[in-house]
This record gives sequence, C-alpha cells and structure tokens, in this order.
Amino acid sequence: MDTVLTVLHVVAAVFLVGPMAILPMTALRALRAGEWSMVSTLAVSTRVFSLASLLVAVLGFGVVGTADKRFDLSVTTSWVLTSIILYVIALALSLVVVVPAMKRAAGELEGGRAEAARSLYGRIAAGSGVVSLLLVAVTVLMVWKP
Repeated sequence: MDTVLTVLHVVAAVFLVGPMAILPMTALRALRAGEWSMVSTLAVSTRVFSLASLLVAVLGFGVVGTADKRFDLSVTTSWVLTSIILYVIALALSLVVVVPAMKRAAGELEGGRAEAARSLYGRIAAGSGVVSLLLVAVTVLMVWKP
C-alpha cells in the first residue's frame, strides 16, 4: 500500500504542482504581449492547480502514515515538517500574491491600461519565482531526506 501511495504522491506532484509553478511564468509572457484573456485564463488555472496541489499533501500524509516503522517517519520528522512548512508558504504565496496580481493585471489589460498591468509584472515574477524555489526545496528534501 505504501508503494501505491508513494507513486500517487509523486505523480500528483508532477501533474499538479508542476503547473502551479510554471503557469505564472507563461502568464508573464502573455502579460508582455498584452493578451488579457490569456492572463485571465492562466490566473484561474494557477488557482485551480494550486488548490488541487492539496491532493499531493494529502497523499504525502498517507505515505508518512503507511511508511515502514524502521524508517521512524512522522510528521514531526525534521525534513517532513520542513517540507510541509515550505509547501504551505508556497501555496499561500501562490493564492494570496501571485493569482490576485495576475487577475488584476488581466483586468488592467482588458481596460486598456497596459502600463498599470505591466507594473504588476515584478510582483508576479517575484512571487512565482519564490513559489518555484520553495517547491524545489520541498522536492530536494523529499529526495534527500536529510
């Protein structure tokens, strides 16, 4: 059972967390091109994938719960706890900073205020960059298991 949960956890991470990290970068290209509808669609998609990434966390708890006792693994294991904290921060940044900035940029572009939309570029780029770095750190911890 633990192998099945681990496989589901990794597959969900690839197909849910990956887009959560990559879609805002695609939105930056659409923002530069002035394509408000694409920025808007990518904001919604980023929000959906960010929320769907909670499935990865749920499956991760399942992996921890079914892990062989010889690994002495629990939620309080340092690398697991650090991963949880980093993921929660990444999720919050995505939902509270990146997605709202993308939505606002789309609205500004739609209203013909391209300069106001471009002023949000840095917030989206920095926010999504930090989210990506946090998710990379989580991945490193999951593989390395220090």
